[in-house]
Amino acid sequence: MMKVDILAFGAHPDDIELGCGGTLAKLISEGKTVAIVDLTQGELGTRGTNFTRAEEAANASQILGISARENLKMKDGFLLNDEEHQMHIVKMIRKYQPTIVLANAIDDRHPDHGKASKLVSDSCFLSGLIKIETFCDGENQRPWRPKQVFHYIQWKNLAPDFVVDISAFMDKKIEACLAYKTQFYDPQSQEPTTPISTKDFLESLTYRAQDLGRLSGVDFAEGFTTEKLLALKNFEGIIL
Repeated sequence: MMKVDILAFGAHPDDIELGCGGTLAKLISEGKTVAIVDLTQGELGTRGTNFTRAEEAANASQILGISARENLKMKDGFLLNDEEHQMHIVKMIRKYQPTIVLANAIDDRHPDHGKASKLVSDSCFLSGLIKIETFCDGENQRPWRPKQVFHYIQWKNLAPDFVVDISAFMDKKIEACLAYKTQFYDPQSQEPTTPISTKDFLESLTYRAQDLGRLSGVDFAEGFTTEKLLALKNFEGIIL
């Protein structure tokens, strides 16, 4: 077991960097521990291969300062919210015992994103049930349920329930995203153009974060949706 503060799940390598890379960089700078679990290898992606994606994910993790990263090698494009898939997620939650789980957007252009969102949410609940038994390295795992599950925002402009100020970490987010050299804008690439390999998409990472910042009174921000109402102990953490 390696207990962390935040466990971030992504349907594909690069989902997390795109959706909440700035937030993770900020949390790590504050001394929080973060682990990432990629559900698939992104093997159906038009550009790159599962091997290049794995190398790129390792580079991005190093840039952000991630404590651990695993890939469950589920089938890209065919995620299912069934017992088999749920049990893999439960094992990860019990292994890392996070306080907060971050998951894919609840609704998005890629079908895997919404599927992964619900799969992770359901698994977080199941992970807390004492009568569900799981084992890791031959040892019985203890039940564990995170205190909060937050969903980052991806392709679609979903209305966030809250935003995180990433003004000091926007450059780090972009650097981590660009570690995926096969996936994003490269004028020298001979591979087919995809929706995320265009110059416009790369520029959108900045102007979308800037727009959320404009709306919340900071320079750059990342948005999240919540599964339950958040309660504040005080007003100290609010930027007015």
